[in-house]
Amino acid sequence: MASRSEFSAQTLSVLAALCEQPSEWQHGYALAKQTGLKSGSLYPILMRLADRELVEARWQDEPQPGRPRRHLYRLTTAGLASATAALASAAEVAAARAGAGKARSGARPAPGLAPAPRGATAGATP
Repeated sequence: MASRSEFSAQTLSVLAALCEQPSEWQHGYALAKQTGLKSGSLYPILMRLADRELVEARWQDEPQPGRPRRHLYRLTTAGLASATAALASAAEVAAARAGAGKARSGARPAPGLAPAPRGATAGATP
């Protein structure tokens, strides 16, 4: 099973999109719209995932008249397990970072600013 560190943020977005309907075949254009990725990023990601047997690809059976056949993609069983684990791990990391940022922001004054001495009033000069 792949760990979170094995996937880029773009790959995680593709995995998340595929996880929304893991048993449904999806075409690249829909995945591009869903993830916001350009084809130059999306299709290499899909090919790498297919090479790792996390995604399966096939040609569309019956294309719409006047349109070329398209590749369709969906997660394999191993891909769904790997994607679920990677997305959960990424969510944990994001939550930990957000929690650490909140703890830091309220605990100390901003860098370069010293806390006011006790009894001092704002704007008063010593």
